[in-house]
Amino acid sequence: MVEYFIRRLLLTIPTFLGSTFVVFLIVQLAPGGPLEQQIQALKRGGETAGAGIVGEQSLPKEAIEELKRFYGFDKPIWQRYLIWLGIMKREAKSYRINPGVPRLVSDNERLLLVQEGTSFTLRNADDPTRPIGDWKWRQERDEETGQIRYRVYRETYSGILTGDFGRSYRFRKPVLELIGERLPVSIQFGIISFVLSYAISIYLGVQKALRHNTPFDFATSSAVFMSYSIPGWAIGAVLLVLFATDRFFPIFPLGGFEDPIYAEFGLLEKIWDRAWHFVLPTIAYTAGSFALLTMLMKNSLIETLSQDYIRTAFAKGLREERVIWLHAMRNSIIPITANIGYVIGIFFAGSYLIERVFDIQGIGQLSFEAVVARDYPIVFAFTVISVLVTLIGSILSDLALAIVDPRIRFK
Repeated sequence: MVEYFIRRLLLTIPTFLGSTFVVFLIVQLAPGGPLEQQIQALKRGGETAGAGIVGEQSLPKEAIEELKRFYGFDKPIWQRYLIWLGIMKREAKSYRINPGVPRLVSDNERLLLVQEGTSFTLRNADDPTRPIGDWKWRQERDEETGQIRYRVYRETYSGILTGDFGRSYRFRKPVLELIGERLPVSIQFGIISFVLSYAISIYLGVQKALRHNTPFDFATSSAVFMSYSIPGWAIGAVLLVLFATDRFFPIFPLGGFEDPIYAEFGLLEKIWDRAWHFVLPTIAYTAGSFALLTMLMKNSLIETLSQDYIRTAFAKGLREERVIWLHAMRNSIIPITANIGYVIGIFFAGSYLIERVFDIQGIGQLSFEAVVARDYPIVFAFTVISVLVTLIGSILSDLALAIVDPRIRFK
């Protein structure tokens, strides 16, 4: 079993690299990124003299080059991808320096670039005998003027494989910190919706199979297909209009996942408040997801009930409940068990529109805002997490199949 999971994880590496590279390529090449936004903001930063209105000013080429260096656009895209993965070093610190002039760098350290013959040596400006650590220097030539400049820098491995997803351009905070703040909310919705979807689909699928071609079957099929055809966010918007506004029935909150004075509530009041805020979003999460599972459950059970061993069980005089729930269900549940990983991925990665509708500050809302604002570190982090959740979900599906299907063994 351990060997199987190791092989499965190794097989997912190409899928992970391919998926992340495609997203990385699209996002990096898309116009309107943080570099363009920052350049435009700096151009509009000055005011026209005497007019008091926002005007545009040209930026020096050197300033644009520094911006490219800061955002990582001074390197080819394949190098940017390897740096983002963490398998190629990036410049963690970088400063311009003039030969013979001390330069203050990080940690209150001063460096001095000393010319020795035709070459240069980097030393500590305060004490030449002290080591300079991993600081390096290089020459840079301006292609237009031919002027030679000098730079000191420090390199380090810093990427997703090292656990560093960078800092958000918009929020000015580490990406993992932002995700950690919002992830618990999305996990709560995901787990509740996952449990409800499987509970409803299994029970409703069994009832539809037992009442096949009856008015109950036709009515529930219409409701199931209707919920499947309408996106969850659209259902959420309708629910808000019907049950959260003064025009109809203002029963539930208009948005959010907790009351503004939630921190002042007692334990029971907190549980009730959170549950009350969760009702409409949970319905929107669950409405479209249980439809496919319900029809899979129904069709699988109908096929299982036609098998010879089920007829034999009935012929032996076993009770109908025992035959259905003990003998038939074990084989009938296999198809929906195979979809566990897919459903987990949908609940985790497909929630941004629903969170947007209900103004829930979850990871989906964060990713939506990051895409709109071209906040690359958050977009890439969300992509990695979504791919990992999907891949892990597929492994969980295999494990669940081995549990419910005795014919499957990890050999």
